[in-house]
Amino acid sequence: MDSADPISVLTPDGRVLSGLSFGPSNGDPVLFMAGAATGKSMHFGADLLRDMNVRLLTMDRPGMGGSTFHSERTLVSTADDYRKFVEGAIGRSDMIPVVANSQASVFGLAAAADGWASKLLLVSPADELAHPQIHAMLPAEATQLSDLARASPREAERVLAMITPGDMESMVLEGASEKDRRFYLEDSFLSLYRRALIEGFAGNGRGYVRDTLIAMRPWGLRLSDIRTAVTIVFGAGDLGHSPDHGATLADRMTNVRREVLPEAGGALLWTHARRVFESIFRCEDLRPD
Repeated sequence: MDSADPISVLTPDGRVLSGLSFGPSNGDPVLFMAGAATGKSMHFGADLLRDMNVRLLTMDRPGMGGSTFHSERTLVSTADDYRKFVEGAIGRSDMIPVVANSQASVFGLAAAADGWASKLLLVSPADELAHPQIHAMLPAEATQLSDLARASPREAERVLAMITPGDMESMVLEGASEKDRRFYLEDSFLSLYRRALIEGFAGNGRGYVRDTLIAMRPWGLRLSDIRTAVTIVFGAGDLGHSPDHGATLADRMTNVRREVLPEAGGALLWTHARRVFESIFRCEDLRPD
């Protein structure tokens, strides 16, 4: 495992939020929200952190890894837990850039909507499957679980609770392009991914189940009201995160730019880590006058 310092934050209601800090302790802090079913060990750009002076903060969402399960967890409360975690880790919770990947995009957007993320970079973000335009673009099999989560959350919870770390790994590999699959199967990434999946499915997978129900049901966020500068970055070869590479998602916001990298795929976060860091640090404030 890449060298990391443990972080443990106690919330006012007595819960533990467990995380890690990668890179120099005096580096510029960046909060990373990892994708579906992955805990605090998941990170990116480890070989760049010292040279770019980045301190990358990661957190187990409640119910994952070492973070206490929260039976009443919602989208809003999860974003607020991230805020509490950052405040406990660096002594403040405002003016910190956030990078969110895949299914964690909804938590990044909630942080931006709440106003404490200074900048938001969505890397290969998963769409809001319940949004009518996205729903209409996808085949029935791609929206089946999201439809179930809206119609019968308890039944969707039962289905999700049967998924194992091995199942998740298989789903990711089967849905990836050949190029992405080769990257995911490299020893250095696969060992990291499997470690993060073990954290993500800790506690009988209850944290993963809650995460996925939040992501698959309507988000309830007024994206057009977000004032934080948002950048959406996709790889042109990404086959799974969005049917239109985030075009509809971008259209729902006003303070946003979108990039599609022709040479990248779904593994963009790791294959183009330098580009990701450069994007978050050069992300201009697009707020209109």
